[in-house]
Amino acid sequence: MFALYITHPQVAIDPAVPVPDWGLSGRGRERAALAAASDWAGRIGRFVASTERKAVETADILAAGRVPVETDHAMGENDRSATGFLQPDAFEAAADEFFAHPKQSFRGWERAMDAQARIVAAMERVLATHDPALPIAFVGHGGVGTLLKCHLGGTPIRRDRDRDQPPGGGNLFAFRLADRSVTCDWTAMESWKGM
Repeated sequence: MFALYITHPQVAIDPAVPVPDWGLSGRGRERAALAAASDWAGRIGRFVASTERKAVETADILAAGRVPVETDHAMGENDRSATGFLQPDAFEAAADEFFAHPKQSFRGWERAMDAQARIVAAMERVLATHDPALPIAFVGHGGVGTLLKCHLGGTPIRRDRDRDQPPGGGNLFAFRLADRSVTCDWTAMESWKGM
């Protein structure tokens, strides 16, 4: 059976609001609703989301009231609270540094190697008690999603076209529960055709 890691789509950016409290934008909600109407979304029997608002909102839309959404604080995005909000260009440069130097902290950010260990442990903790016959979706964030994909693919932490999700969020990759092999590269969630 399969699992998905899904990143939240576009958010309503507000520098006056802490990043974990940002919700989905109208476009983000629209994309999540399109994905929720797909065949694959109806097959998911369990949703586990980060506790951040944008991830919970995405999971709630995808679950469409069929199953409850579980949350796990350990699935949160890498902790960037040391710098607070960064303008988009500055954020992208910071993210490049975060991935390029996984053993170092960028200006007080959680280190990439620590964020990777955290997201991998959270996933494995959930899967340790999960029925492997039931498709499951983890709903979270692009940074830790990329770190998880690197781990599952057995590749070093790196931000490049093969590992990092496309801009805008709202992407997914799939992996087999039996052996944790990645079976689908990053794909827009509303475009994925399923397994």
